[in-house]
Amino acid sequence: MRSWSVPQVPNLPATGLPTASEALRLHDSGTGSVRPTAPGATARMYVCGITPYDATHLGHANTYLAFDLVNRVWRDLGHAVHYVQNATDVDDPLLERARETGQDWRELADREIELFREDMVALRILPPDQYVGAVESIPLIVEMVEKLRAKDATYEVDGDLYFPVAADPGFGGVSGLSRAAMAPLFAERGGDPDRPGKKDPLDALLWMAHRDGDPGWDSPFGKGRPGWHVECSAISIEHLGMGFDVEGGGSDLAFPHHEMSAAHAQVATGERPHAKAYVHAGMVGLDGEKMSKSRGNLVFVSSMRAAGNDPMAIRLALLAHHYRADWEWTRADLDAASARLEQWRAAAARPSGPPAAPVAAEVRRRLAGDLDAASALAAIDRWAAEPGTDPGAPDQVRAIADALLGVAL
Repeated sequence: MRSWSVPQVPNLPATGLPTASEALRLHDSGTGSVRPTAPGATARMYVCGITPYDATHLGHANTYLAFDLVNRVWRDLGHAVHYVQNATDVDDPLLERARETGQDWRELADREIELFREDMVALRILPPDQYVGAVESIPLIVEMVEKLRAKDATYEVDGDLYFPVAADPGFGGVSGLSRAAMAPLFAERGGDPDRPGKKDPLDALLWMAHRDGDPGWDSPFGKGRPGWHVECSAISIEHLGMGFDVEGGGSDLAFPHHEMSAAHAQVATGERPHAKAYVHAGMVGLDGEKMSKSRGNLVFVSSMRAAGNDPMAIRLALLAHHYRADWEWTRADLDAASARLEQWRAAAARPSGPPAAPVAAEVRRRLAGDLDAASALAAIDRWAAEPGTDPGAPDQVRAIADALLGVAL
């Protein structure tokens, strides 16, 4: 599956880079603490992608923007970044939407993935090096399930293959949740805790035996299709190996998805950790509820663009909130962001301005501290509000806003 086009990103002077002790620090869900990332020459990141039956709402955009900042900060610090993202282009929600609307599920997925690409380009989200669909990864997934089966880490229920969570002694370490907290979330987020025949209510589906009317693929354990969690295990290991630096997604993926994916990977390979840190973006709400397809309370990036809203204003509206915060979208967010964008562009068009070096240092420092984008925006606000005599400053601040925050002025 093809990724999307790469925006041109300015290179900034190395002066003012954070020290080693100030290098990028991120909140890890497993430990519940902000910890330094310590990638090698190449930082490795996997971010879970969309299930393409409706794309791209502001909750999606908020998540991918957060990890775009991670990507930009690492690159500014001199790391190459190997970034992988998946698309769950076969799963129950997609098949259900296709049946409801009378569409071919493959055509629905292809159309929504293309719309997602267009939105990512408009928002200047740096593309993944590999953008990988579940369907094209069926051989990798089958291989993963075979490895688990060879380690007696599978069992069958009416033809479906399950993973026993008891096979991973570290189960629970990704989300940091107790079993009591896991149980209701598992039922709410696609699990089947009440299915008769399971050894443990939390055991996860690896391979679903073929159902009439559903797509299916041949495998050593019968025709069928993969479970959700094993998809990301297989794709991430294939492209990044074990022990990569960050696995990311929305906070609703911490459990069960990231917990289960890690357990599959760690049991199949005999290595740990799957990822060194699990980083999660907050939920964006509307009308008092989390923005989600199931609730139908979505604000789509494509609709906002079609209504004439500048994608850079949409990006600034999202950046004004901390990536880990849960918050509610209002029209006021966009109005404030549009006004800020106008002020920044007017300041960047001046013949001179205050020195840019302190701005670069402040933006870098704020982003290195668990992506405090709101404070980084405030640093540019202060610059834009002051007169100055440095003729090179406007172009330099324009490059800072673009390279670090992804905002093209």
